[in-house]
Amino acid sequence: MEVRFHVGVPDEERTEPQRLLITIELTHDLGASGTADSLAETIDYFAVCQAVKALGQTRSWKLIEALADDICMLVLDQFSPSVVRVAVKKFILPDTRWVSVEMIRPAKNRRAPTAEHRQHDLPRIP
Repeated sequence: MEVRFHVGVPDEERTEPQRLLITIELTHDLGASGTADSLAETIDYFAVCQAVKALGQTRSWKLIEALADDICMLVLDQFSPSVVRVAVKKFILPDTRWVSVEMIRPAKNRRAPTAEHRQHDLPRIP
């Protein structure tokens, strides 16, 4: 989902919202929803997106790592998947397409996140 949140280490970077691309993947037992074809038996993805958008209107973050962690905790607390993976892409640095962080949190081990940081470099154009 594409959002505009206040993120950045310097205070002046957080004055205006920045374009971010957030990907959320959930692991959940989908057997009942597949059999019943019922939204009540699964996670409402629209509700997940609305909750994340609402979170972004309530505060700012210095690091996209902290934003990813807050999204993981929100989704685990409100929607109860067995695992949540959140990737956040930020389009701020020159000579890069984006910088990103990916965080995976299993419900059973919320306080032991893993994070993978990637910076995607573009070739310099003379």
